[in-house]
Amino acid sequence: MSRLSRVRQAAWLILAIVPVVGAADPFTKQDLSDWQSAYDQVVTAGRDAFTDPKLGNNGVVCAQCHPNAANTHPETYPKFQKQLGRVAVMWEMINWCIRNPLEGKDLQPDDPRMIALQAYITQERRGVALAPGKH
Repeated sequence: MSRLSRVRQAAWLILAIVPVVGAADPFTKQDLSDWQSAYDQVVTAGRDAFTDPKLGNNGVVCAQCHPNAANTHPETYPKFQKQLGRVAVMWEMINWCIRNPLEGKDLQPDDPRMIALQAYITQERRGVALAPGKH
């Protein structure tokens, strides 16, 4: 096959793919509403977990040290976390708090409560500029 034939084949292949890529369904107002509703429900579940003494074993809740997620700074993760002695992501620090001040058991990163806690904390800090690595 000649070089020109290969170029023509490649061009036809690209032209055949482009309409498929461009034909993705646009997000509808209903999609956006449904997604916002799902997010809001997770944030509410996060607020519930943040104030739930059952997250730990000693009656302490996250909100006692961090009312309205104060001093959590999700916008700075990943960052060096002195308590862990290394760069960590937010869920790892949440687990440190659950293990230590709350005397509870770690949550898996994909545990719905962990996702909800992160959503709530991030929602409370909305509008704050991202600053990964900042202490």
